Amino acid sequence: MERVNDGEKEYRDGDHGVKYLFRGPRLDWGVLRFLPGQQLGTHFHEKVEETFYFTRGTPLVIVNGQEYRVRVGDAFRMEPGDVHNIINDTAETMDAVFIKSDYLPKDKVDVKA
Repeated sequence: MERVNDGEKEYRDGDHGVKYLFRGPRLDWGVLRFLPGQQLGTHFHEKVEETFYFTRGTPLVIVNGQEYRVRVGDAFRMEPGDVHNIINDTAETMDAVFIKSDYLPKDKVDVKA
């Protein structure tokens, strides 16, 4: 058993970005916070499935070139190979929960714009 507290972990970029709550051995689980104008970056995973659940904000999610305007409560599941990005093109902060499975930290492939 492992227990963590969100308030005791830090975002990668101080007050925003990725915050991992669990890393391995079988999955990555954490939260994202993007301030206005920030984005995840276009990428895909070769073997990993990635899921996002949005709890705050209305960012734009782009999957394989298709754009989706998020509503709070939306969840998106990306299959391996799905090229995706999250862009907070709004004036409010965006928060989401993410899960990546299997735990393969070197599986991400960045896509140049």
